[in-house]
Amino acid sequence: MVKHIVMFKLTGTPQERFEVATRFKEALDALPQQIDVLQSIEVALNQNPAETWDVVLTAIVPTMADVDTYAKHPAHVAAAGLLAGHKELRACVDYEC
Repeated sequence: MVKHIVMFKLTGTPQERFEVATRFKEALDALPQQIDVLQSIEVALNQNPAETWDVVLTAIVPTMADVDTYAKHPAHVAAAGLLAGHKELRACVDYEC
């Protein structure tokens, strides 16, 4: 099993960042029904205004190769496209557990 953990820092006003993050979360939450290798995904929006990251997700797939399958799936590409023009930073860790 592989955990794929990603954090996003968005650009814009707090309200703009929240709106983009909410649409992104909704799209990601629908992915387990669309991507066979995606066993689960948990997406959360930052609620602490003292912190700078806006979104965190933890996706679980069977193998490291499945991370690539998930990343290239059209439904995931469409979800990621919601961040176009709004993504300032992305941080990622993938590990086997």
